[in-house]
Amino acid sequence: MNKILVSIVFAVILVLGINKITDVIFHNPAPQTSAYQVNVTTVASSKTQTNLESSQTGNIMALFASASTVDGQKIFKKNCSQCHSIAVDGKNKIGPQLWGVISRQAGSISDYKYSKAMAAHGKKWTFDELNNFLIKPKAYIKNTKMAYIGLKSPKDRAALILYLNQNSDNPLPVQ
Repeated sequence: MNKILVSIVFAVILVLGINKITDVIFHNPAPQTSAYQVNVTTVASSKTQTNLESSQTGNIMALFASASTVDGQKIFKKNCSQCHSIAVDGKNKIGPQLWGVISRQAGSISDYKYSKAMAAHGKKWTFDELNNFLIKPKAYIKNTKMAYIGLKSPKDRAALILYLNQNSDNPLPVQ
């Protein structure tokens, strides 16, 4: 029985050892460039190009023209309403109520217990600030307790921000 067990262990070690030795002898590093170069030309309208540039630079204002509050309401209902209320007299849920969040100081609702990171953030929620936060909240404000993964689509973020702006006593002008 011992001979069989030792033979099996020796065979496994031998196979693994040969594998490692051949990796060292026949090492082939990956090429730095692709073997096949493909030239791609794209044609985009000036409006599409402007939207692409603005989404890459984080300029949310340019995206408001192609966004709607109706879409923002749908996005809010799907992604935010489980944790946040948007009503005028809305109560705090897992997250704070968001009526009038635009121009409000981050971490400033007195009857909600914010994370230390959010309370220390200290900035006002502007269009750009919300846009940057909504991309990936945990990356933008380290140690925030907001567990939401974020909105990748710039158009979705613009629509949501328009909807949040509309739900306020004093909506900011969007131009």
